[in-house]
Amino acid sequence: MWRPIRRHLLQGVLLGPTVSHLALLFSFTIMTALRRIQKELKDIRDRPIDGLTVEPDDDNLFEWKCTIKGASDSPYKSGTFHFTLSLPENFPFKAPSVTFKTKIYHPGINEEGHICVPVLRDQNNALTMEYAIVLVIIQEKLNNPSPDDPFAPEIAAQLKEDKPNFLATAKEWTKKLVLIAVIRRLLC
Repeated sequence: MWRPIRRHLLQGVLLGPTVSHLALLFSFTIMTALRRIQKELKDIRDRPIDGLTVEPDDDNLFEWKCTIKGASDSPYKSGTFHFTLSLPENFPFKAPSVTFKTKIYHPGINEEGHICVPVLRDQNNALTMEYAIVLVIIQEKLNNPSPDDPFAPEIAAQLKEDKPNFLATAKEWTKKLVLIAVIRRLLC
């Protein structure tokens, strides 16, 4: 992580004041982002969220590997859902993106794994949002599917028009997910 910054600083010294100033600004921006990331991770570790885990990627602090366990009163009971929280290069001035890696039958999560979380769309919140709160919002959205603000309109329509069938399908997908996880553990 530090080698590229040091390289940019050295190039700035050798290539003149303009490049040097840009390298210094880049270094300051990265340092600000890293301090904020460390603070956010410390806050999350100091106040763990039940049913949710967060680990930064070993090679990239801007990528967080997260899991949510389905709540016992949701159609996702017993399921474990993996997603990444990707912090942009200009963090904390721009909001992160969230991508679910685990397939899920949910009106607010599309086939590509993108989730509709209004707080992440409002870039004005990026500087002040606490990521522990963002993670709780994602967890709440997963465990309490709503047809409002959908990312999968056909699933949202089913939830609105035929809730029992939606619940049965979501539970079936989750059971298959759990079965696949058990088989993988047995094979490894």
